Amino acid sequence: MPVAGSEGEEGPAGEQPGPGNPKLCGYLQKLSGKGPLRGFRSRWFVFDPRRCYLYYFKGPQEPLPLGHLDIASACFSYHQPEAGAAAAGDEPAAFEVHSPGGAVTVLKAATRQDMTYWLQELQQKRWEYCNNLDAAKRDSRTSPTPSDFSKGLVAKDNPDLSILSQNASAERARNILAVETSPTDLVGEQAASQPAPVQASAINFSLKQWSTEIKNSMSSLRKGSNENRKSVFYTTEEWELLDPTPKDLEDSMALEEKRKHLAEGSKGKRPLKDVIGTSKNRNSSDSSPAEWCSGNGNRLVSELQLKYQSQQEELEKLKKDLLSQKELVRLLQQTVRSSQYDKYFTSHLCEGVPKDMLELLHQKDDQILGLNNQLEKLNLEKDSLQQEVKNLKCKVGELNEQLGMLMETIQAKDEVIMKLSRQLSECEDSTSSQSGAMNSPTATCTNKELQELDRLKDNLQGYKTQNKFLNKEILELSALRRNAEAREREWQAKYTSLEAKLCQIESKYLILLQEMKTPVCSEDQSPAREVITQLLEDALKAEPSEQPEQAFFKPHLVSEYDIYGFQTVPEDDDEEKLVAKSRALDLRSLSLSENRDISTGVKWENYLASTMNREMMRCVELKNLIRCGIPHEHRSKMWKWCVSLHVKKFKDSAVPGYFQTLLQKALEKPNPASKQIELDLLRTLPNNKHYSSPTSEGIQKLRNVLLAFSWRNPDIGYCQGLNRLVAIALLYLEQEDAFWCLVTIVEVFMPRDYYTKTLLGSQVDQRVFKDLLSEKLPRLHAHFEQYKVDYTLITFNWFLVVFVDSVVSDILFKIWDSFLYEGPKVIFRFALALFKYKEEEILKLQDSMSIFKYLRYFTRTILDARKLTAIAFGDLNPFPLRQIRNRRAYHLEKVRLELTELEAIREDFLRERETCVEKRDLISDDEEDS
Repeated sequence: MPVAGSEGEEGPAGEQPGPGNPKLCGYLQKLSGKGPLRGFRSRWFVFDPRRCYLYYFKGPQEPLPLGHLDIASACFSYHQPEAGAAAAGDEPAAFEVHSPGGAVTVLKAATRQDMTYWLQELQQKRWEYCNNLDAAKRDSRTSPTPSDFSKGLVAKDNPDLSILSQNASAERARNILAVETSPTDLVGEQAASQPAPVQASAINFSLKQWSTEIKNSMSSLRKGSNENRKSVFYTTEEWELLDPTPKDLEDSMALEEKRKHLAEGSKGKRPLKDVIGTSKNRNSSDSSPAEWCSGNGNRLVSELQLKYQSQQEELEKLKKDLLSQKELVRLLQQTVRSSQYDKYFTSHLCEGVPKDMLELLHQKDDQILGLNNQLEKLNLEKDSLQQEVKNLKCKVGELNEQLGMLMETIQAKDEVIMKLSRQLSECEDSTSSQSGAMNSPTATCTNKELQELDRLKDNLQGYKTQNKFLNKEILELSALRRNAEAREREWQAKYTSLEAKLCQIESKYLILLQEMKTPVCSEDQSPAREVITQLLEDALKAEPSEQPEQAFFKPHLVSEYDIYGFQTVPEDDDEEKLVAKSRALDLRSLSLSENRDISTGVKWENYLASTMNREMMRCVELKNLIRCGIPHEHRSKMWKWCVSLHVKKFKDSAVPGYFQTLLQKALEKPNPASKQIELDLLRTLPNNKHYSSPTSEGIQKLRNVLLAFSWRNPDIGYCQGLNRLVAIALLYLEQEDAFWCLVTIVEVFMPRDYYTKTLLGSQVDQRVFKDLLSEKLPRLHAHFEQYKVDYTLITFNWFLVVFVDSVVSDILFKIWDSFLYEGPKVIFRFALALFKYKEEEILKLQDSMSIFKYLRYFTRTILDARKLTAIAFGDLNPFPLRQIRNRRAYHLEKVRLELTELEAIREDFLRERETCVEKRDLISDDEEDS
């Protein structure tokens, strides 16, 4: 398959690639360490398309990555070895990743085929990411790029930006230079079930590498350092000091035993690598085992082996001595016990006992002792048999390994024989075609020439492949450099445009300040009034349309809609327009300052990278991250995960296609809630473009979810407020997920009767909130009581729809992030936090009308989400859920009694109306609605 053109690799941010979208992952060996421990270590590599990072883990099941490589700013290269160089110790499957700052990371694939696949895939990912970067970086607040989402209405938004056209000639050249190859089993998700390449190719090691491995492992057996010793392990990042665990020491000992058996088994046999190298280069002595074993390093290996064997023999001797001493102690203990028993028996029981009875007891006693001895012997024999079985299993495993080695050796020899046979047949054919017989020296010369020709052909093919790859690398880097330069020029133009506009505004404000400092007598002719009028007109007038090529240079400070689809500036009321635009500019300023602080984004990227190889689970780290706000590009995935977490038991018990079944039933047979649902659809979020007209895509989805829920929960059917909850969920979730999100809120989070006709649960929560306000904010509560302000008229809607249309959109979605993870306690936290945020301003108001008027709009003036979150989850602690549950139970009984009394009063009124002629014309609100 053509690697360079592999499609669908870069999936949605935060989501794992699907079946048709393979993940780029697999085993590679990374050159790491320092000093004598420097060498190749097998690592599991995973490519993350969200940031174009190549993360590497210790193994496929590890939760946290050891580090990452930035592929977007890297370049690649590899060296073409000469034919036969592999036998001399070179690495034909190794390649280099050059990072900014001069850092070079050396990676090695298991085969040359895998190396080519990795290089082409990494080139392709870098090319796609950097080309998409131009559009993604234009305006991070206008709307997300389509590749960032796969769910919800927000995903359907297309960026209102001009995208640079890619160089068609560069694409054609890249396709021409691409090398077709396919990966082996060590690349792809299926490789996670394969053993690491180090274990899989243990027979392909040279004695030089074996020497290094023995040196590394024998350092744990140095004299005088058997206990409480700290071993130093080096990584590519820093020097770390670690304590070896007992398990690690046991694994090290087992590894030494295995190496010892391999060393003994390989005596007198030529390595497979030597066999293959000799078949390729008959007249070459580079692969000779005698030369491999020469040198001081190999003598040191022999000395260490002898020392290790002597220590092992001494250890076995000490173990045997210990067992013999234990057996002697056991026999002595038995003798002492029997003598004590005889002494006790003869001194206490012999009086008055017949002699034959004593003899019988002695016989029984001897039988018991004999049986005990026999039992102990059988136990010892059992242990020895178990040990023998274990040893036999180990020997069987070793024999299987040796059998595998021999099979591979035979296979390699068969290949060599086949090749030699072909060469022999070719030589015979060429000999027979000649007129005369060739002498022996001439035949030998021809054979050498043929071998040299084959070697040169192999070199030529390798250099051609390397040349194509390097040409493609140069071509891509040149194109990416040109794109970066163009992007820099465009940013410079945008910066110049913004600077010019800023200078104009500053000039006008300076003129205004000067006129205000020295005002003239006549207001009608005041230049200050003219300047103010001009500034207001500039601020409110619609910006003129520009040519497409100029669209990028236009400074989009405030767009018509935010990234969630909410309208930023109302269409009518100039005064409200000015306030809304000022608020939008403040929000834009806050978002830009938050973008400069990338610590939260980096934490999210690191956490999501740690979940690539495992399932996401609830933990303190995740809760703290969600409280800081889920990044825009990951919200779809995280919301779906949170909802699935809470409704897992409902989903497991539901039949497949449950949502579609409910929806089909609702469409075929309307229920009493259908009429009210239709009336409320266009009144749900009229200021959001996804729900602004009957033809909007969100309207149909909203209708489907509400109808399906009305059939699932006929006791509620539909309640005003549910439509807004579903509308917010649909911005990031698909229909079925939004349905389960509504089930989570109504049936899992909120108490019963929260959305029923009586709104019993909602009334109870308002009384609980009053208690919490008096406890957490006593001054503010006393202020409300003093002026008899019923603030629950404002907060009731906060709880019913979870702050929809009550706070600015950025804060709203941060509240929903925590709400979907932690539950309804978050509503109490943020409701109190809103009051605490503006506590001092409210305390300055001294009459009930001004207080109530301020409460109706003050939440829209709160723009700093970080400060509000810090108050909600920091200043208001402790905040136990048990306290809320207890107070809910307490107020529930009181509200039920009050409702019972009201129902009794209503029935009395109805009876009185029937009996009294004067009151027959009076009707209630419910009767009037019906």
